[in-house]
Amino acid sequence: MRIVENLVTFRLRLKNSPGTLGKALTTIGKSGGSMGNIQIIKADKDFKIRDLAVYVSTDEQVKEIVNTLSALGKDHVEVISVKDKVFELHEKGKISISNRIGITTFEDLSRVYTPGVAKVCKAIQKRPELAREYTIIKNTVAVVTDGTAILGLGDIGPVAGMPVMEGKAMLFKAFGNIDAFPILLNTRDTDEIVKTMVNISSTFGGINLEDISAPRCFEIERRLKEILPVPVFHDDQHGTAVVCLAGLLNALKVVNKTIENISAVISGAGAAGISIAHMLIHAGAKDIVVCDTSGIIYKGRTTNMNLEKEALAQITNQKNERGTIADAMVGKDVFIGVSGPNSITRDMVKTMQKDSIVFAMANPNPEIEPDLIEDIARIVATGRSDYHNQINNVLCFPGLFRGALDSGATTINDTMNMAAAYAIAHAIEEEHLSEDYIIPSVFNEKVHKNVARAVADAAMKTGVARRNIFS
Repeated sequence: MRIVENLVTFRLRLKNSPGTLGKALTTIGKSGGSMGNIQIIKADKDFKIRDLAVYVSTDEQVKEIVNTLSALGKDHVEVISVKDKVFELHEKGKISISNRIGITTFEDLSRVYTPGVAKVCKAIQKRPELAREYTIIKNTVAVVTDGTAILGLGDIGPVAGMPVMEGKAMLFKAFGNIDAFPILLNTRDTDEIVKTMVNISSTFGGINLEDISAPRCFEIERRLKEILPVPVFHDDQHGTAVVCLAGLLNALKVVNKTIENISAVISGAGAAGISIAHMLIHAGAKDIVVCDTSGIIYKGRTTNMNLEKEALAQITNQKNERGTIADAMVGKDVFIGVSGPNSITRDMVKTMQKDSIVFAMANPNPEIEPDLIEDIARIVATGRSDYHNQINNVLCFPGLFRGALDSGATTINDTMNMAAAYAIAHAIEEEHLSEDYIIPSVFNEKVHKNVARAVADAAMKTGVARRNIFS
């Protein structure tokens, strides 16, 4: 199992005598900490204050280090403070608003505010579409959550989910140059969420729904898309599906199979799983079975069903398979997991077809640890950044919204999503594809630009664009 290390800074007051620092370092080492930088902050003839950067894997390890250091005695070692690097990065939030234009003179003030601003207001009053040219609306996206399905954490509420929403906004800016702002909703009522977003929608050029639990997320997105003339996108559904399809298309090239001829099992029938199933079918897949916690979804099943699963049962599992996830995996070419940690086993993977493809994408811990099946599956991908072939939504949503906003798209449709998937897949030249390189890096600038261009082109071809950016 891969352990993600975190950097913690221990500020210590150490007696200025030979061996004291050594004792502290030995104590930290015995508690499992790995040393990073050591810096002197202050020194006098009796004591030195040092910052010791230590890599740890758990919060319990931090407590153990503090306790063992304190046991050395205050006369020798005193723990002044402990700072977690992750918390430090989050202090005062991770995003801010800045002015694009400086205000240094009264002339500047009169142009950006009164009286000059009145000229722009009147122009927009006569022609509301001008707001997209002369305000931030054209380049601003709302990142909306009710906190019911926060990545890897579940239902923790909107305020606790704010760090994730801030992070999402950062990614929009870093990879798409889009100004995104978190919107936290203190309601779980579908009608209230729709009403609230409709009422504030004039502020934004697009809406990104985030970490809203299924099945409510399906209805919320559907209703907002019906009402609002701006791009509405539920990233947990479509972003995951887009990148998953991109990776799968390239993986199939490596194993010399086609999407039309493969059999696939999807573990998880929430937002991501259902969207992936629809997208694979749209791409040409014919043999797909979807499983949830009650096993294989089939026509006529009555246990643990909802409208979305019932609709899914009509277009998947054409052989009417029944049973558990283990039953579903037998003889399949592809496994796609968007469920939970350690939910499949090595023996299950052994029952799959030769040159099997396993996308174990549950976060933060996958359905099976990749190291356990590297000798069985031909290609393995996860949702993690510490393993090759990361299926990461960041490859999709910045470029997709960039293309939608630039083209003035009134919606995001299936054709635009498909265009994004193929653009991501094609970012890697076919001759460079390999078992451990089926998906490009999120830091490949070409990906985001190609996605934006492909999405804008698809918007124009499907008649939902209000602006031709290629003319």
